[in-house]
Amino acid sequence: MSHLRTILPYFRPYRRGMAVGLLLVVVSNVFTVAGPWILRLAIDAMEDPEVTRGLMARYALLIVGVAVVGGAARYGMRELLNGVSRRIECDLREDFFRHLLRLDASFFGDHRTGDIMSRATNDTLAVRQAAGPAVMYAVNTTVMSLFTLVLMLWISPRLTVLALIPMLLLPPAVLGFGRIIHRRFERIQEQFSSLTTLVQENLTGLRLVRAYVQEKDQADRFRVLNQEYMDRNLHLVKAQGLFHPLLGLLTGVAMVIVLWIGGSEVMAGAISVGDFVAFAFYLNLLTWPLIALGWVVNLFQRGEASMGRINAILHTPPQVVPETGRPLDSDVKGAIEFRDVSFRYPGTKRPVLQDISFRVAPGETVAVVGPTGAGKSTLVSLLPRLYDPTEGVILLDGVPLPEYEVGSLRQVMGMVPQDAFLLSETIATNVGLGLGADPDAGAVEEAMRIAQLHEQVEAFPRGYGTWLGERGINLSGGQKQRATLARALARRPAVLVLDDALSAVDTHTEALILSQLRSALAGRTSFLISHRVSAIMHADRILVLDEGRLVEEGTHEELVERGGLYAALLRRQLLEQEMAGNGTGGLTSAPAGTPG
Repeated sequence: MSHLRTILPYFRPYRRGMAVGLLLVVVSNVFTVAGPWILRLAIDAMEDPEVTRGLMARYALLIVGVAVVGGAARYGMRELLNGVSRRIECDLREDFFRHLLRLDASFFGDHRTGDIMSRATNDTLAVRQAAGPAVMYAVNTTVMSLFTLVLMLWISPRLTVLALIPMLLLPPAVLGFGRIIHRRFERIQEQFSSLTTLVQENLTGLRLVRAYVQEKDQADRFRVLNQEYMDRNLHLVKAQGLFHPLLGLLTGVAMVIVLWIGGSEVMAGAISVGDFVAFAFYLNLLTWPLIALGWVVNLFQRGEASMGRINAILHTPPQVVPETGRPLDSDVKGAIEFRDVSFRYPGTKRPVLQDISFRVAPGETVAVVGPTGAGKSTLVSLLPRLYDPTEGVILLDGVPLPEYEVGSLRQVMGMVPQDAFLLSETIATNVGLGLGADPDAGAVEEAMRIAQLHEQVEAFPRGYGTWLGERGINLSGGQKQRATLARALARRPAVLVLDDALSAVDTHTEALILSQLRSALAGRTSFLISHRVSAIMHADRILVLDEGRLVEEGTHEELVERGGLYAALLRRQLLEQEMAGNGTGGLTSAPAGTPG
């Protein structure tokens, strides 16, 4: 149970409730075992010729009173202990989610979303059952067993020893079945993760599934995974189904011994009829703890397996530690420097970036171009420390990025990634993300105007209050890109990164956005990645990457005149545009500086 030990600190804030709840467990058991003892006295009292109705009525009322008080104590123990387990589940899930937010991009590249969701839901539920019901019934089983055994020994030591002989097989049975349950439950949770991942991917990519007519294919995949999930659950049920009858068999044998030997002792006068009845009741009371023992072991084994899966993530340290470093000054100039930066993704050997060095002055606009797979997106992802360089250092205003607190660093940066992601919230909430609980409507509107989306949103029935579907599914690709661009601009960042942020926008709208951006980017350091010459040709400087290396650097005119990789990429793009324009008039003009 090494993994379950890690849940112990979660009990600390609720130790008073736990103590009272466990005390009520003891109290409820005291009153539970008191009932048969009072019944014993009442039965033996009936053998007295002078017994009265009043005495029997008092015994009856006493039995009822004991049952009522014991029932109230049982209600209290369940209310307190199960309530504490719910709070622990809530705390654990919050810590799990908070830790997920601290983890870096490499972690999520190695773990499936469905698997993480399974650990946050199914596994935390199993841990709660181990922390609440399992603890409660483990203590209840121990206390009840102790009390009943003491009273059984008080009545007849010989009969108690004989009745317990079949129970000697219980410990090895419990341990053996516990190991089987642990292994099978782990396999169930793994399969549930795969099932959840498939559902999540299909719901997220529903358009793709329908576009490629994969509904039947995906339904077949789901059926196979679901069938395997059911089979693994049935394997667990088989183990549990064998366990409980085994316990019933052992307790049944014990009851036969009590009936045979105990009946003989009553006839011989060794014990009274009241003793025999009370002993039978106590043996029956002992049966429930022995049966509950299997259930408790089952819950602990499930909780151990689930806590192990949760700990595998909780004990994963972030490669980029968010809490370290100092906050940035309010006056960020935006000077960026790469010094001999190399990078390869965790778990791989091939370098994505190699020996990259350049400087960017405050307020300068830098374009990054190159063939597909040259490392452009990876380069800009190092700026907000989504990853850290494998070698070399990146500086902001002359200070290495790791010396800054990550949240403070990202607060001064605006990122517009290739994959436009929007929340299932209103448009205003999406664009105002990062501006606090009450975003400035003026800043949101200004950013939307620059992104050429304000008029379209105003035409929606609810305007900025329009709710978006999952990942902004009710917007077009170009609208989603412009919304994410507006989200970055609304923060008025000192450093802005546009990673192919206008690829889904038509050339006319792109030209309008770029004209607005030039004034909006004045005084801000900017990085632009684009495959369109029109988007980058007016940049102050252009960096050309090839196979992870910086091979060229200069202005548009300088690079065209040089006739290197940039000029080759430009000619290829112009040729593609010319071929695409055949039959519609073709290209009317080429960008300035283009070789004829």
